[in-house]
Amino acid sequence: MFPTDPRHRFGQASEIWAEQFLIAKGYRILDRNVRLSIGELDLIADDRGVIVFVEVKGRSTEAFGGALSAVDRRKRAKLSKLAAQYLAQRHWSDKLCRFDVVLVQGKPSAPEQIEHIPNAFDVTES
Repeated sequence: MFPTDPRHRFGQASEIWAEQFLIAKGYRILDRNVRLSIGELDLIADDRGVIVFVEVKGRSTEAFGGALSAVDRRKRAKLSKLAAQYLAQRHWSDKLCRFDVVLVQGKPSAPEQIEHIPNAFDVTES
């Protein structure tokens, strides 16, 4: 069932564009839209042995700033907790991991720009 809310549809389309973009860069997608007790992880990928937690933001205009401004301190803290929960469930405490942010700007049918920031933030940030 496809959602009727235009913002939700745009968000889903942005995740598809981000996933295709990352695959083209050589990432292997491990999981999508992983729901955990405190929230959801958009994409989890493998980049040459590093587990990458990818936060995807869709924007129709530049009015809200770039990818990093879309992921504030509170969101970074939540993503860190989600990642820890994901890694613990899989017994992957020994895996290297990082956080990337992908901003998809434009229309769901044809994004005008995809901004990818590898290693966008560190879990020690607060």
